[in-house]
Amino acid sequence: MSEALRSQSQRMEISKPYLLSSSLLLLLLATRPCPSLSETERCNPKDKKVLLQIKKELNNPYILTSWDPNTDCCGWYCVKCDWTTHRINSLSIFSGELSGQIPDAVGDLPFLETLIFRKLSNLTGQIPGAISKLKHLKWVRLSWTNLSGQVPAFFSELKNLTYLDLSFNNLTGPIPGSLSLLPNLGALHLDRNHLTGSIPDSFGKFAGSTPDLYLSHNQLSGKIPYSFRGYDPTVIDLSRNKLEGDLSIFLNSNKSTQIADFSRNLFQFDLSRVEFPNSLRYLDLSHNKIAGGPPKMMTSLDLQFLNVSYNRLCGKIPVGGKLQNFAYDSYFHNRCLCGAPLPSCK
Repeated sequence: MSEALRSQSQRMEISKPYLLSSSLLLLLLATRPCPSLSETERCNPKDKKVLLQIKKELNNPYILTSWDPNTDCCGWYCVKCDWTTHRINSLSIFSGELSGQIPDAVGDLPFLETLIFRKLSNLTGQIPGAISKLKHLKWVRLSWTNLSGQVPAFFSELKNLTYLDLSFNNLTGPIPGSLSLLPNLGALHLDRNHLTGSIPDSFGKFAGSTPDLYLSHNQLSGKIPYSFRGYDPTVIDLSRNKLEGDLSIFLNSNKSTQIADFSRNLFQFDLSRVEFPNSLRYLDLSHNKIAGGPPKMMTSLDLQFLNVSYNRLCGKIPVGGKLQNFAYDSYFHNRCLCGAPLPSCK
């Protein structure tokens, strides 16, 4: 036997045990039963049962097609599971053809932190009280739907809430003052509804940090609460309501507000006496009954947007800063306001 053949024969002898063990391994794998769904599924069975009930009550919409009882619900569309506990912590249904009401079963997902029903024009009915059971909720967004009824006071019981958005609905009635008891709220959106009554006095004294406040496009009336002297949000939008009185109690140099929209109300005060916060970047006071004229201190503001049109302002627009950067229509339709960019004063 040649040296080459002897070497090849030796290699084949060495490889036989390996081939044998590989064959046995493949045989074992082939005969081993496949793992069942229960062995591989992460989702908690109680949560899965609740989700399937939610799907049923929403008339099995196409957007929830992936909610198949034979698959792991942690992989379903519109939901998320906690990586450690595998409990459902997020339900987010956005857009799609879906009709009916928010199912009460939503309240049976005890570890839910995020709840979103958004841009669902066929979602009707009232906001269910069952949501009050979800004590872990941090983010709630029920917006751009046809939800009706009042803003539920039970939201004040959800102390972990950092964001509450109920905008673009058909909600009516007053704003519950108890919402000011939320200690971690960072933003409150109640805009684009049909809310009535006054702004709660308690909103000037939130329990924790001062949330950004969006109340525009409602039918709110009355005066700004005196407690708003201490209210200091980054963003405040009260536009397109029927609010009246002296807005200057809110506007002062001690604030850190950056965006303020008070347009299309009935506010009536002397603008020349107002000291604006240096942080202000966006200011809309248009379509009110404001008198006086722009104060000289406005030339020191780094404004990116300004509109004081359709008021009762008089006098010369101060020269300097960015006041001359804004167009004619930022100042027009006032009683006797003049100076660039308006015609010169006579």
